[in-house]
Amino acid sequence: MRHSIIALAALAAIAAGSAQAQSSVTLYGLVDAALAHGSGDISNKTQLKGSGYNSSHFGMRGTEDLGGGLSASFALEAGVNNDSGAGQGTNTNNQPSGGTGGNALTFNRQSWLSLAGSWGELRVGRDYTPQFRNTDVFDPMGTNGVGTNLLLFPMVDYIPTYVRASNGVAYLFNTNGWSSGPGFYGTVQYYLGENNSGAATSSDGNGAGARIGYATGPFNVSLAVSRTKYAAGDAKQNNAGVSYDFGAAKVMAQFASDSLGSVDGRGYLVGGHVPVGAGVIRLSYARYSLDMAGDPTSKKLAVGYVHNLSKRTALFATFARVNNRGTVASNAGTINASIALNGAVTGPSGSSSGYDFGIRHSF
Repeated sequence: MRHSIIALAALAAIAAGSAQAQSSVTLYGLVDAALAHGSGDISNKTQLKGSGYNSSHFGMRGTEDLGGGLSASFALEAGVNNDSGAGQGTNTNNQPSGGTGGNALTFNRQSWLSLAGSWGELRVGRDYTPQFRNTDVFDPMGTNGVGTNLLLFPMVDYIPTYVRASNGVAYLFNTNGWSSGPGFYGTVQYYLGENNSGAATSSDGNGAGARIGYATGPFNVSLAVSRTKYAAGDAKQNNAGVSYDFGAAKVMAQFASDSLGSVDGRGYLVGGHVPVGAGVIRLSYARYSLDMAGDPTSKKLAVGYVHNLSKRTALFATFARVNNRGTVASNAGTINASIALNGAVTGPSGSSSGYDFGIRHSF
């Protein structure tokens, strides 16, 4: 159970002769530990790592009821490498040059302040981008571990805003970012690179993203678009996803169309969840290719099982295999016909396989 610290300001309110709204601060987190192995055509690797099922993190969030249906909230969330005790760095300007923090504990995952009411929610700060939320929601593997969404790999290492953006302002309607609906929901986000004017790179790191969807009962569908400016070539990520829960199984599918400068990429994923007793079987198949010489293409199959020991603790196992085809003499994307899993190394047109076995505990 998440432990809540209730801040009572009654004495101060009485002394001031006015009523003080009640506020709460919640400390929360998740620790995920996995034995991970990857094998490739060139080398293999075995390691203990976090985030095999869910991303390890620690955070705090707070909310104050302002009355009249209005509330103010904040979230500060830091990624944790629990295998070594190190923290994770962040990015201050949505550009490759903005990486900072190294292995220090930074609030790299979320750091925002918001005001919400019946009209929606306005957030200011660092947060997930609409396009990533759309990718994550329709990924049976939850964009974590050896089985994570193949559609993330091609551009993510080259686009600092693929997952999160700093210096942003976002409007959310009928959604908290992850859970959405019923009915129509959406998110619009604008973020700044915060560069000085007068240079060719003055707009680098500036961008915007939007997501709109509809959810009702077991059905959910949404579309996301985004664009981040860079002097070397703009980055665009567009994706659409759909899911339907039949009860005996939940099926998911998504399509992605990306570009980085003059390089275009497209891919799709199909998969789902099958409940089995206290656990769930997870299945995923994805394909991604770049539209360039050599026709580099990767295909990935992943299967996993999660066994819930309680609402907060689960055991998990995942196996995945990726097959690469084609060659490319460019670093335009990480999908260069040599994608490998869990730190292994494979050559062009090679293959790689890997597994995760672990435990996750949330608090």
